[in-house]
Amino acid sequence: MNTDGQIEPTVCSETRDPHDEARENIRKGAILNRTYIIMNILSAIMACYGLFENSPAVVIGAMVVALLIGPIIGLALALVEGNHALLGRAALAEVVGTAVVYAAALIIGLLNRDIPITNEIMVRTAPNLFDLMIALAGGAAGVYASISPSLGLSMVGVAIATALVPPLSSSAILLARGEYALSGGAFLLFLGNLVSIEFASSIVLFFFIYTKKSLKLHSVLQVLPRNLLSVLTLLVLGVVFSANLRRVVIEETYKANTRAILQAEVRKVAGDYLAGIRYQNTPNALIVRALVRGPYRLTPEQVAAIQAKMLPSPSGLPTDFRVRFVEATVITSHGLLFTGSEDQGE
Repeated sequence: MNTDGQIEPTVCSETRDPHDEARENIRKGAILNRTYIIMNILSAIMACYGLFENSPAVVIGAMVVALLIGPIIGLALALVEGNHALLGRAALAEVVGTAVVYAAALIIGLLNRDIPITNEIMVRTAPNLFDLMIALAGGAAGVYASISPSLGLSMVGVAIATALVPPLSSSAILLARGEYALSGGAFLLFLGNLVSIEFASSIVLFFFIYTKKSLKLHSVLQVLPRNLLSVLTLLVLGVVFSANLRRVVIEETYKANTRAILQAEVRKVAGDYLAGIRYQNTPNALIVRALVRGPYRLTPEQVAAIQAKMLPSPSGLPTDFRVRFVEATVITSHGLLFTGSEDQGE
């Protein structure tokens, strides 16, 4: 008798179909038990402190430990097979695992509210279409590895869980600090990755199961309604993530153009060079701060002339251009040297 209460014929281990073994392993990976909960808690702890340390290596370690991927593939198999018992078990395991990770990360976030928000946290707060594509490819690769006799199942968690626990932990940490918008963005990344992995897994499992039985239109019409919620969710997320990607592209293009204009204009002053640019969004304006080093201070008229050549801000708000000047000179054995080419290396 299998885990769904159905009687299976006795098959010798030597003659058992490896594909049937893979499907049985998927079912076992979707079970909620003590090991599953403990490993996800440990993964959340590792992820949180890796995020606090801004350490990609520690975050990757948390990805390896996480077991959230098992129930997702179990959901995909249940939807393809129409197995309601497996669907319930996998859904329960995923919901509980997600809640456990979020609760553990929220507690850690509340206990460490004085630690600054790092870049490892911030990069997970603005998901875009690329993240969705990565999750789809990762989901397909992971489930293919789990059903392929030539690939080891142990690589699946490493290949896919990468995108589940870190954004979930980031969301909880940001929620603990009252950063609701950023927290929502990180959770949206987790949701997008979860749905993408499930949908991609369903597609791979569908062809894996039905090509052995002969693929028919009737089979497609049976499976498609079961994945309708995933398809609709992906479409909505695709629109949202595409808008985020477009915004990121516009912002990066603006920054690249701004840097090119400033470098060209500052270079006209002998010995001066652009050392850096910082951007700050305010309700009334986009503040652009340029750090200029060199022997000659820019005049207000020169700053105004540079601002006039800058492109409009992506947000449509006025641009408040400011220059911070730091005097710098190059001294050689022959005396002072005021050339831009020499000062660039300072």
